[in-house]
Amino acid sequence: MSDQRSSNYGGGRRGGDRRDRSDRGDRGDRDDRGDRGDGGRRSFYTRPRTCSFCDDKSQKIDYKNYDMLRRYVHEDGKIRPRRQTGNCAKHQRKLALAIKRARHLALLPFTGEVLR
Repeated sequence: MSDQRSSNYGGGRRGGDRRDRSDRGDRGDRDDRGDRGDGGRRSFYTRPRTCSFCDDKSQKIDYKNYDMLRRYVHEDGKIRPRRQTGNCAKHQRKLALAIKRARHLALLPFTGEVLR
């Protein structure tokens, strides 16, 4: 009986016979990704951004400088992330603190304009 079971069921815990894994149905080969030869991913070019505060040492982050801080805030009032501004981590933290201080003193809005 044990010889018959192992030949019919493949001897595995889950049972059933193990078929040849090369037969995958209609999925096709995984190497066949269409016309693009880049693996299905779209490539785009981004220029390397450098921190404007590291480049120009005379430029200081100050909560009273409304025009400079406004460039780092979205229209809806959110602080722009580092990947958009190109700032280093140190200056992004200082910039976020200055924006929050300016908001507290009502120099910058917490939110964007409300349309009614």
